[in-house]
Amino acid sequence: MKDNGNTPHTTPPPQVLWGGRLEEKPEAEAFAFQASINVDRRLARDDIAGSRAHVIMLGQRGIIPAETAAALDRELARIAGELEAGTLTVDPGAEDIHSFIEGLLTDRLGDAGRMVHAGRSRNDQVAVDLRLYLKRTVPELVGELTGTIRALLDRAEEQAAAVMPGYTHLQRAQPVTAGHHLTAWGTALERDRSRFFDALTRLDECPLGAGALAGSGLPLDREATAKALGFARPTLNAMDSVADRDFALELSAACAITMIHLSRFCEDVVIWASEEFKFINLAESWSTGSSIMPQKKNPDFAELIRGKAGRTTGNLVTLLTLLKGLPYAYDKDLQEDKESLFDSLDTVRVCLRMFRGMMETLVFNRERMEAACIGGFLEATDAAEYLVRRGLPFRKAHETAALLVRDCIQGGQRSIVERSLPELKARSKLFEADVYQALSPASCVAARKLPGGPAPGEVQRQIGVLRKKLENPDHDGSSGNRA
Repeated sequence: MKDNGNTPHTTPPPQVLWGGRLEEKPEAEAFAFQASINVDRRLARDDIAGSRAHVIMLGQRGIIPAETAAALDRELARIAGELEAGTLTVDPGAEDIHSFIEGLLTDRLGDAGRMVHAGRSRNDQVAVDLRLYLKRTVPELVGELTGTIRALLDRAEEQAAAVMPGYTHLQRAQPVTAGHHLTAWGTALERDRSRFFDALTRLDECPLGAGALAGSGLPLDREATAKALGFARPTLNAMDSVADRDFALELSAACAITMIHLSRFCEDVVIWASEEFKFINLAESWSTGSSIMPQKKNPDFAELIRGKAGRTTGNLVTLLTLLKGLPYAYDKDLQEDKESLFDSLDTVRVCLRMFRGMMETLVFNRERMEAACIGGFLEATDAAEYLVRRGLPFRKAHETAALLVRDCIQGGQRSIVERSLPELKARSKLFEADVYQALSPASCVAARKLPGGPAPGEVQRQIGVLRKKLENPDHDGSSGNRA
């Protein structure tokens, strides 16, 4: 019969680790559906590391002969070297990375290869592989975050005195500086950095030895394997060890929050690069053109980063939905944990690189930014505070400033300082000639030198605080590998 695409394939699947119980096995199409090799192949290095620690412990405890343990360890090291050199490739037809590695051992060592799995289940094996992978890759992502924060702080130092409008509700609010704005972004990313470190601290427990859910009756040494693999300790409860994916949720959430931050920053970039704002000029290498409009220079990189934030939000929801309602211990559903988490980690990594490159090369239009501080009455709050400093209660000062804004609008004026001193005094006798200097954009910024404010000196202090956090040896991008 001709295969029209609807006929199930009858090719038998590869050898599997669990085949003894079932007389009939899934056919090829069904086998491929439940296989995970295309996702978990990136865990090969970690699967080998976990297996080496396990077999050494098995030999030390006398569970398998010492010479067999040594042979297994040597062969695992050889397989790792071959994969690293590219002389061995992962078989895409294998069920998962664990089956592939154990199959190689059995092919090469015979019955000795079959001893590798004593006292172990794929449930605790995949849990330790995933944690090992995250312990080595998340610090690399933190390094990308650190580099991006430093790039923002470098630009913030350059622009610490570059006056620009600050916005609330996307309406002109008060004068700030580009340095203040960039430091705000760096502050948000530093929180993201700390979230990844927090997640690394909590995942730094070794599930190896938990078995399927109840440990093993063999005399395993879980402390020894945890120490050998660089974990702080073994996990506490065997059932929780294989059921737990909180660490994946935490990292997925950290990725989603980081991408939301990048998305918001990129929204500002898109607005600032528009003809209406023209606060910045994006480098041509970080822009694209139009297939029909010859004049266009589009902020596509910023827009794409903004768009990719949706992926990480969706991945977090995927994991939350995956876990909701699962009975405790291991369920096959948990195989779906890695694809979404890996995608989030990959997305954050590449987006940080793209955003950093874009920020390092853009040019700020300082004249345009300062000119935008005139109009919209950004000095109104400072006019009220001018009166407060002369003894007027704030609510009365606020009302006076609001009436001045109304006067200006009725008089066709764009700023309070366009009114004459007699006109100002008509609203409050407390106004003096020095009000004109006090309400200039630069003076408004300079007056805000409280902690957190946009005054240039205060922005430099904030930058220093952030730089010190980045240099903290406990948060240097390697703490995830602490034993």
